[in-house]
Amino acid sequence: MRKILVAAGAAALLLPLAGCGSDAGGGSGSKTVTVHVGYQSKTINTVTAGTLLRSLGYFEQQLKALGQRDGTTYKVDWQDYATGAPITAQMVAGKIDVGSMGDFPLLINAARGVQLRQPTELVSVTGYNLRGGLNMVVTAPDSKLTDLSGLRGGKVSTSIGSAADGTLVRALRQRGIDADHDLHKLNQQPAVGASALQAGSVDALSQFVAWPGQLVFDGKAKALYDGAALNLPTFHGVAVRRAFAEQRPAVVDAFLAAQVEATDYLHAHPLDAAQKVATATGLPPEVVYLYNGPGGIATFDPTIKKQLLDAFAEDVPVLASEKLVGKIDISHFADDSFIRRAVGADYDRQAASLANPAPVTGTDPLCGGKVADPATASEAWPAGQQRTVPFTTPSCLLRYLRQHPGSAVRAAYVPDALTGTRWFADRAVWATDPAAGAADRFQPFTTQENAAKWLAAHPGWHLVDFARAVEGAS
Repeated sequence: MRKILVAAGAAALLLPLAGCGSDAGGGSGSKTVTVHVGYQSKTINTVTAGTLLRSLGYFEQQLKALGQRDGTTYKVDWQDYATGAPITAQMVAGKIDVGSMGDFPLLINAARGVQLRQPTELVSVTGYNLRGGLNMVVTAPDSKLTDLSGLRGGKVSTSIGSAADGTLVRALRQRGIDADHDLHKLNQQPAVGASALQAGSVDALSQFVAWPGQLVFDGKAKALYDGAALNLPTFHGVAVRRAFAEQRPAVVDAFLAAQVEATDYLHAHPLDAAQKVATATGLPPEVVYLYNGPGGIATFDPTIKKQLLDAFAEDVPVLASEKLVGKIDISHFADDSFIRRAVGADYDRQAASLANPAPVTGTDPLCGGKVADPATASEAWPAGQQRTVPFTTPSCLLRYLRQHPGSAVRAAYVPDALTGTRWFADRAVWATDPAAGAADRFQPFTTQENAAKWLAAHPGWHLVDFARAVEGAS
């Protein structure tokens, strides 16, 4: 587990280096060390190594304690980027020491580091989704598209080399569609692609957390494809320059200890954490909570799990087919020795567990009973309150929404009955069977495609819009 051999490389997306020079914070005799951290503030399943961590100040606190022991003054230079590619460029130039990014960019990071003799190492995970639900394809709210097959011959915006691009390529292949020949794929930054979708210049947008949720929440898009339908894990993680880790292992230890602290804070104070991230990023708190709250789309656990590494290795052929990597062997990329020290004696148990350490819990106030099944656990966030209300099933949540209409509820969350992806109740596709029990009469889905698959296996069920679902809840 400590080390993994992966095959990767970089052909495209290799930015020319200018003025390569290491700034790891000074030599061994320096009394002042600046640690350069690259992060993606709006990629909110990296917040425990970025936005939330920065807001809480835990890394600075760890470095202050370290400095009191070794007589060094430490400073942190936080550098915010929209995607992982520029973080990689800065890391191999020696200008960023620690960076967080998604699984596809991490592979390119690893390959480029070896190619340019500035090797990097994966030292921890931030957030992950075992089925791939962190990536989605969305389309305009009034689009007639109901599944990915309708994109043949159309225009799709994505960030090439990202995990969202990988999801798009894989999902289209399952339908016999070549992403490079059967449609026009535009390589755009997420914000540019979002604007293109709203302007009607593209038919769909394939992006990573939190863009799909934000656009759907704002009423500017609807979900067309749920990445969890691939049933292949996706994750984000933390990479460090190997030279920096060898020169200053205590700083890497401090960073990961701070990440563990931030993860614990996220689990203990989910609403407060969501609002801190929202303040720092401008994202709606309801969107941050969709991904980062209990039972959220992202599971936060810093340990490096075998299932994630196995899926990670499967990403290489996809990147190679897109001509983004070649056959460059990279050994010893994943190293759990640092995060093992940060987590402590419980590391092996935690790394082996696939359970979400922050599930939705509590007592259902309407249907009764403890909320225990993550496949059906639902949640409402009452307006004006710093608490949420849990429910055992989506149908029980609908009963609550019937009693608390309109602006009385800030947001409501339900799990997709097919994939488990957490979604906004009022943006979900709903199905019903009047013959089912009151607590199980309605089932939600992120997409029309997921609903169609589920209905095909459940005779007697039919689609119903959200308003009628609320009205029918009793």
